Amino acid sequence: MRKRCFWCGTDPLYVEYHDREWGVPVREDRKLFEFLVLEGAQAGLSWITVLRKREAYRSAFAEFDPERVARFDGRKIERLLANPGIVRNRLKVESAVKNARAFLAVQEEFGSFSAYQWRFVDGKPIRNGFRTRDEVPARTAVSDAMSKDLRARGFSFVGSTIVYAHMQAVGMVDDHLVECFRHAELAGG
Repeated sequence: MRKRCFWCGTDPLYVEYHDREWGVPVREDRKLFEFLVLEGAQAGLSWITVLRKREAYRSAFAEFDPERVARFDGRKIERLLANPGIVRNRLKVESAVKNARAFLAVQEEFGSFSAYQWRFVDGKPIRNGFRTRDEVPARTAVSDAMSKDLRARGFSFVGSTIVYAHMQAVGMVDDHLVECFRHAELAGG
């Protein structure tokens, strides 16, 4: 039986997410936007709750096309707030639209959101070698800096803890525990 990180448990959806996505470097802008929206929606909830709603989010948020989401108006936001498939928190839904607009501004300035985001780690993943769950931080100096910069650019729901979770999800940081089979796989070994 393969050893996995402590947090994924045995739920098949969680296990698949852990085994195929978490910690894998993502450089495609639409996918980065997806994770920003989902991580913001997750604030105060468990990740499995949001993961179970992911397909509904994809449908509700135009397959995470930031150009389309940036055009959502008050009527669209009201329809989203009536959608039981997503987290129906007004601040989180409005944040996704606001963040889409800020995301487009970052793309304009840097050529891509990926170029902007990955510069915080000099373009390559930070590979940690943690052996226990207690070693895994909730935030770091890098997530603090990225969070501060995102907020200055008009993003919301991007506190340092949310940003660190985002960095883990999109492979900017590899926090698979050393005993986890994915740690060696992502290192190429």
